[in-house]
Amino acid sequence: MTEPRIITSRDGAIATITVTRPDKLNAFDIEMLKELSAACDAVEADSAVRIVILTGTGKAFSAGGDIKAWGAMQANEFGHQWVRFGHRVFDRLATLRMPLIAAINGHALGGGLELAGAADIRIAEKHVTIGLPETSLGMVPGWSGTQRLVQRFGAQIIRRMVLGGEMFCAEEACKFGLVDQVVESGSALEAAKAYAARIVTRGPAALEISKLMIGVANGEDNGAAVETLGSMLAAKTGDLKEGVAAFSGKRPANFKGEW
Repeated sequence: MTEPRIITSRDGAIATITVTRPDKLNAFDIEMLKELSAACDAVEADSAVRIVILTGTGKAFSAGGDIKAWGAMQANEFGHQWVRFGHRVFDRLATLRMPLIAAINGHALGGGLELAGAADIRIAEKHVTIGLPETSLGMVPGWSGTQRLVQRFGAQIIRRMVLGGEMFCAEEACKFGLVDQVVESGSALEAAKAYAARIVTRGPAALEISKLMIGVANGEDNGAAVETLGSMLAAKTGDLKEGVAAFSGKRPANFKGEW
């Protein structure tokens, strides 16, 4: 049986998801995408978790998609089983109910930058290089590099990475807003935990609602966010309690417009 390459742990209210495939620079294959999706489900289901940290092991945060995993795929298979599936998993990560911090311990390239881009806060070590090199392989970004990253960071900086092949060091990435904080090599996880401790002091319901509202303002996941907020509001009303009671009692509901 293959050892898991996405490891989830919890320390109090802080969960950590770690990508552990250092021999391949934490490059993803299909099984790792499935593991990441399962990790998202696990932390969301744990009511004790109020914030999540995402990081990698070894020299890289993630080198993106493993070329050997997708290079021989036919176009249809590649589009559906690789790109669309990976996109869904990264969307799942980006829409976790709790804040997500990326502790970028090493280079974040291609899908690795798309992975970091799913986080709410990014803390990078000073030696890190960031870029979207897919077009050098005759490929395009497929896990939200031209979509979520444009929404979050702006089109021009993404053009420079995708069209011009520009790579940025951590300090440059911070200047352009691609990362939020630069720290000494070897200290990203510690810095992320310190930032997480800061977030944990704030109201968890307010954090979740605020994250949904910011996502709507940024044009991300609008339908699900609006329906989630509306449903949470409706769930606290007297009308819902009356509607459920009437259904259970097999009687007409007597709604009073109670909030």
